[in-house]
Amino acid sequence: MSPKNSNISIRMEKIKVGITHGDFNGISYEIIIKTLLDSRLLDLCTPVVYGSARVAGYYKGMMPEAEGFSFNVITDPEQANPKRANMIVCVDENVKIEPGQPTVISGQYAIASLNAAVRDLKAGKIDVLVTCPINKKNTTGDDFGFIGHTEYLAAQFGDAEPLMFMVSDTLRVGLVTMHMPLVRVPGAVTTEAVLEHIRALKRSLERDFRITGPKIAVLGLNPHAGDDGLLGTEEQEIIIPAIQSAKYENILAFGPFAADGFFGSGAYRKFDAVLAMYHDQGLAPFKALTFADGVNFTAGLSVVRTSPAHGVGFDIAGKMVADPAPMRAAIYRAIDIYRNRQVFDAASADPLQHFSKNDRNERGGGEQKGGGRGGNRRGNGNNGGGEGRNESAGRRDADVAELLKADETAAQATADTDASLAAEV
Repeated sequence: MSPKNSNISIRMEKIKVGITHGDFNGISYEIIIKTLLDSRLLDLCTPVVYGSARVAGYYKGMMPEAEGFSFNVITDPEQANPKRANMIVCVDENVKIEPGQPTVISGQYAIASLNAAVRDLKAGKIDVLVTCPINKKNTTGDDFGFIGHTEYLAAQFGDAEPLMFMVSDTLRVGLVTMHMPLVRVPGAVTTEAVLEHIRALKRSLERDFRITGPKIAVLGLNPHAGDDGLLGTEEQEIIIPAIQSAKYENILAFGPFAADGFFGSGAYRKFDAVLAMYHDQGLAPFKALTFADGVNFTAGLSVVRTSPAHGVGFDIAGKMVADPAPMRAAIYRAIDIYRNRQVFDAASADPLQHFSKNDRNERGGGEQKGGGRGGNRRGNGNNGGGEGRNESAGRRDADVAELLKADETAAQATADTDASLAAEV
């Protein structure tokens, strides 16, 4: 996606993608190697894996299709061969490999890989970071001190409010609370927290996904979104005031919606993103609906980090049955977000760009019909069929308008959405 205006200075050479090996006793090396076997990936990026050549060789030996595959072993990303899969060995090669077992050493090596990649990311030697899954049981000791990648990266880069943002081509879900025991969730769901995460979603949708005027659906905390206070008052006292404040800031935020009816009826398709109150409320439907191309993206960071939206896979480790599609999607998504940020930041630095008349007409035409930049980036990213996209965006806007007729008052917004959504979808 190259901008037409030569006045916007954007670095368009291949992106260096740093890949951490996660817990090597899981499926990480299997999905890494399977992904990198597709040489088309090298047309878009230069991969640099932080890990162990010996461990990679162990798993490669279980894959007949990888017989001719090898890593180009280097010591610095600047030595990376743009036509090869590269590896920086950052752990002791004399290690015991136990597929399916979360060992102390596999946890330590997961952190060593992450630390090495983050060091190079800070130095600008790699452009984006894609992390393979880690196991929280063997990485939460004194040597690490964080519950997950998101919290660790926020501390490393000084970003106070990271947003766990699960994204795919058809659904995007952000979380108000992340890795938190359910008993603590109600106390963490405050008006300020909900409002800030609505703002964070809007910023990410505009900058990272280039969606103009994004529409955000906000879920309730209680069953049936509280049923007008019968099943809890958090919707009326906390979530609705946050949504109203967002609207005062010209953010298109709507709800709160009951999660079961919202996802079950397909109403999520009418919004650009969904804000869930807690981990399983958002991730359970996300993974059920979009597992093959689901990506965990940490929004709100000054750097780009993605991860496949699945765990370490100890139950299938060493069986060579893991699907590499989520890993591939994580790499492609990181590249897209990095490019989108380049375009957005360049345009924001000089919002009065001197576009040619043809550029202005082309850009203006789509937005006037309701497509906008966001409409052109939705779905599978196909650049063809502009008229169809504009019609689709128009229908989506009409659907949202119809869906939100019941949102005229705060009381109506808290009502159970099962029946209303089913009637409107």
